[in-house]
Amino acid sequence: MSSPQEFHYRLPRRFQGRRPGFHPGLEFGAGQEFVAHKSLYDWPDPRRLDLRASLQDVRRDWLVRVHRQRASIVIHAVVDVSASMQFGSTIPKLHVAAEFVESLAQSAQRIGDAVGMLAFDGIERTDLFFPASLRRGVGPVMANRLRACTGGPGSPAALEATAMRLSGRPGIIFLISDFHWPLDRLSATLDMLSQAYVVPLVIWDRVEIQPPAQSGPLQVRDAESAAQRTLWVRAGLRNAWRRAVAARREALNGIFRSRDIRPFYIEERFDGEALSQYFLEAHA
Repeated sequence: MSSPQEFHYRLPRRFQGRRPGFHPGLEFGAGQEFVAHKSLYDWPDPRRLDLRASLQDVRRDWLVRVHRQRASIVIHAVVDVSASMQFGSTIPKLHVAAEFVESLAQSAQRIGDAVGMLAFDGIERTDLFFPASLRRGVGPVMANRLRACTGGPGSPAALEATAMRLSGRPGIIFLISDFHWPLDRLSATLDMLSQAYVVPLVIWDRVEIQPPAQSGPLQVRDAESAAQRTLWVRAGLRNAWRRAVAARREALNGIFRSRDIRPFYIEERFDGEALSQYFLEAHA
């Protein structure tokens, strides 16, 4: 197996962080970003005394330089492990999610951010829960647990219950799914996570979104319900197939767009450079 692809992530706004780290924070302290001058009596730190500013102060006050410190954040991956995520023409979508989780853990550990994982299918999968940790080596463990797990039909109610654990928490939340379940409760879930920077990772297989090129009978099976049916592939069905995929994409984009969230689409394999570009564009 190839080594995880590292990627770079940047936040478009400041976050409250309890520990010093890499990201722009809200706390004053040791840092390079100058904020303001404050009276030495209010900020008793003579090491940061600014003599030039003090001599120019009209109140003849001793002034110290106050900086804003950078902060570490907590990152969570919320993974859909339902039956449809087991599908894949070349690699199961759940294995793609596992690749990403392993890459995420390695990328975060490089800059001192803690990473945790939650999962759901028809219920909250507490057996796949990993609390946020700085421990090295947790990435491969989480990835292997995902590759080995099996899931039942997906449920938006299960996603909502799982996301409830993270409600009101700052940081980054990667929401990883193919979203092949009703979207009626997705908006409520995103509202619960409004304090965090949410990044939806939509994993689709090319077989799902591209109709067969040749005409003829096609045996299909619903990955969630296991229902089977036979379709006759022709020009009309191909057009309807493409329209359905486009409509689904637009429905997802519309829900995310209404909350100023931009999804990241993955087809076949995870691309670390593409995700780095995603964050670069969001930060610009």
